Amino acid sequence: MSTATLDIEAEVLEALVPELPELDAITEDQAAGRACIWGAERLTLETAVDLGERQGDDGRLFPRACRKCTARRAHRAMLDHGSQCPLCASEATAADCVVGRGLYRLQRECRR
Repeated sequence: MSTATLDIEAEVLEALVPELPELDAITEDQAAGRACIWGAERLTLETAVDLGERQGDDGRLFPRACRKCTARRAHRAMLDHGSQCPLCASEATAADCVVGRGLYRLQRECRR
């Protein structure tokens, strides 16, 4: 499956922001999206997950990640989010939470 089919909502991307490394700790390839933002391995169109454009002090950044790292970070973000979200706390309303549902789908999709 091509990662181009992964449509990640802005709220879900924002939930991953705490998982991004400090900008001064990344390489030029990571900032440009040529290497995984977390693992530093080279990315291709088939292996990359676009994490949305970011504005840094030194200009625009285009973080992307491999599917394995994205699944791991989305899972962690889902656990963090779910422990604080009133919608996710209730089984009756958990499906209404865009962020919780989006993180769950993202980590499942990237583990394939």
